[in-house]
Amino acid sequence: MHSVTKKVALTAVAGSAALVVAACGSSSPSSSAGSGSSGAAVPLLSLGQIDNTFSAMATLKPLVAKGKGSIAVILPDTVSSTRYVEFDAPYLKESFQKAGLSSSQYVVQNALGSDATQFSDAQTDITKGASVLVVDALDSGVGAHIESYAKAHGVAVIDYDRLVLGGSRKYYVSFDNVKVGTLMGQGLMKGAPTDNNATLFAQGYDAVLAPKFSSGWKDVSNPAGTWDPPTALSEFQQQYTAHPNINAALIPNDENGAPIIHYLQNKKIKAKTFPTTGQDATLTGLQNILTGYQCGTVYKPIYLEAQAAAALALYTRAGITPPSTLVNGTTQDTQAKVAVKSALLVPTWVTTSNMNSTVIADKFVPASQLCAGKYAKACSAAGISG
Repeated sequence: MHSVTKKVALTAVAGSAALVVAACGSSSPSSSAGSGSSGAAVPLLSLGQIDNTFSAMATLKPLVAKGKGSIAVILPDTVSSTRYVEFDAPYLKESFQKAGLSSSQYVVQNALGSDATQFSDAQTDITKGASVLVVDALDSGVGAHIESYAKAHGVAVIDYDRLVLGGSRKYYVSFDNVKVGTLMGQGLMKGAPTDNNATLFAQGYDAVLAPKFSSGWKDVSNPAGTWDPPTALSEFQQQYTAHPNINAALIPNDENGAPIIHYLQNKKIKAKTFPTTGQDATLTGLQNILTGYQCGTVYKPIYLEAQAAAALALYTRAGITPPSTLVNGTTQDTQAKVAVKSALLVPTWVTTSNMNSTVIADKFVPASQLCAGKYAKACSAAGISG
């Protein structure tokens, strides 16, 4: 059985062949973004101009005077990943500020895991004069509801981080999620149909793992679940009890992987003997990589995504078509059967070999926290100074 399932997305691998070949890979493909154009009255921003200084946002100041209404961002929750509070919200606010919006011209909210709250926030924002919504929908159901309501009120929507299936958004901004899945699959050598990211992740890691399954690896299970660590742990425990020869797990989220790794440690599973994967480069995930219990994590520099989303919102607010250097691809909405214009960013696979030059250099995780206590020796071995 090998299919796209719900958000916890575990692929457990077992069998004698896996005992030999299941291991953490080190593949880390790279790609470069294009460069922008200049000389026009309207600023032309490219993804390649965006970095962690946020200086590129200042080039968009001419768009502010051309626009009308406010921009409202509605993030999904505070549980599935710490990123929304620690990074997305402050990065989005900084992006708008650097672009010249006043505090009355934008708002960044969090639905706290409630579909009803997310829809209500959208209604309230539109009533207060929002002309653009940037929404990371909790699921495609509420996302489509928000987008239908917004369309009826003449308000444009930008899908942030995950695509709303069956939606009517104008643009989509995210990391290349097929590439995310590819990195996880390569690093190891499934989520809900309502979450298109899970489908795209699966496209990536299915393509990498399929030859392994054909040559002896066994795909034991793809349990259904949610982006919820306790659920992830419960489902893994059930599978591990039923199949005690499982010796690897493809887990697409550091926070879901953490309790599973702790469970394995309590089972006296030794480091570097049970490959697992992750995503989001959380402190816990990075520490599990340092100690050999996680192969790596997909790092998505959120300052890139936040600025790209803010830029798209500013162009949209001004009624100006964004340049192809910003909207660099399309993503298929399989329900609405349309190709959605997209700003797609490049993720990075992080292991001990490049941790210092990526997440530490970007100040995504402070070295002092990463290397505290028992992790100091592992940090030193990876060339990281706490």
